[in-house]
Amino acid sequence: MNSYEEKLSSLFEIFQAILKNTGVYADPGKLFKIAIEIYEKFMEPFSGSGMEETAFEVKEELEELENTELHIAITGETGSGKSTLINALRGLKAEDDGAAPVGVTETTLNPNVYVHPNHPKVNLWDLPGIGSPDFSPDSYLKKVDFQRYDFFIIVGSERFRSNLINLAQAIQKMEKKCYFVRSKVDSDLSNMEKSYPNIFNAEEVLEKMRDDFKKQLKKCFRNTIPPVFLISSWDLGKYDFPQLVETLERDLPSLKRLAFLLSLPMFSPEFTEKKKSALKSHLWKISLASAGINALLIPGFPLACDSAFLLGSMVAFYKMFELDDGSLARKAKLAGKPVEELKAVMKSPQEKEITIDLVIKKITNNAKELFPPSLVRSLAAAGVSFATTYLMLSNFLNDLAEDAERVRKKALEPIALGRPPFYSSFVGVGDNWLIFVLVFITYFVSFNLYFYVFYPC
Repeated sequence: MNSYEEKLSSLFEIFQAILKNTGVYADPGKLFKIAIEIYEKFMEPFSGSGMEETAFEVKEELEELENTELHIAITGETGSGKSTLINALRGLKAEDDGAAPVGVTETTLNPNVYVHPNHPKVNLWDLPGIGSPDFSPDSYLKKVDFQRYDFFIIVGSERFRSNLINLAQAIQKMEKKCYFVRSKVDSDLSNMEKSYPNIFNAEEVLEKMRDDFKKQLKKCFRNTIPPVFLISSWDLGKYDFPQLVETLERDLPSLKRLAFLLSLPMFSPEFTEKKKSALKSHLWKISLASAGINALLIPGFPLACDSAFLLGSMVAFYKMFELDDGSLARKAKLAGKPVEELKAVMKSPQEKEITIDLVIKKITNNAKELFPPSLVRSLAAAGVSFATTYLMLSNFLNDLAEDAERVRKKALEPIALGRPPFYSSFVGVGDNWLIFVLVFITYFVSFNLYFYVFYPC
């Protein structure tokens, strides 16, 4: 990490401490001094270069992150759940457009790439299944273009047979990372519970499975044993998927690590916080680039920013938290609920409502809370613009993270009891049709009852 990055990474806390300790809201006369203090803190890391030069440098870093490609290879035996895992990582069902086909027979004969719907630089590769008795790891890796991938996930639904172990050994020999994933754990637990209903204990079963895999792999690997993760593609928040994410965080280079994290679906409250924290570590770069490059004065307020650049960043945040229209539609379909039901729990503006005017309004409101226009001077304008933009983005990010968690919980709620299936099947025809049928049935029953009473056979 660069020295200026180390210093700037904690600027938000510095700003908060300055504002808290000086009683900013109680004494407007102190605001100008606070602006100077923030500006000095802001410029301190840039003693060797000007602000504009540094702003260009951090903007290049942001562009590098945006253009970072990640290629994840997912392989394993036929029917092990490779395609289901790929779809889960992309927030899709098998029946959705662009999803990886799922079947009990091998559906993948050649490497197929599936681009993440919200992150076009993140590519998940469904590699041909491994099942033939004469399987050769070397020829297989050559066939699938081994060098293309950043790491390999080897999926097995039962024990890891010799073909998978031989493949992992070959991958390690070529100095790339691989990870064993034991899929369909939820099905295994369900079967065990049915078999041993009186003594079943899920944690004990999971721990036994982990121990068995470790013993199996210790016999086959002399040096580094690839880690094994027990997962269910139907619920990534359960079992070992969070541990897989943490392991990849440690193993991947910084930019690829961030690309991987930001592409993952929102599977737990803890992960929502993790994603928010990862994004916050880059807010100072966005704020600096906005204040130092192509910055234009905000109408009616003596602050300058690149509002178009900020708009693009804020729209990207929606996709990272799965709050954009496309993500919400996919999540609603997965949950079997109307998309309006998910949108109803959001407190942030809808994606289509994020415009340059709204960006400017948010910055202006934040600035007015901190610095009255009469006290913002040119000497501190860059620092104040940076600080205000950072605070605005930080608050915006907090709001989106809270919305993401509300949407996640709403999607997981049981579907509310509503109209009976008979009714819903005719909804497209209109309520009048159903009313006519009900009236006709009532009339028919009444008519027959009348004749039964007055004219018995």
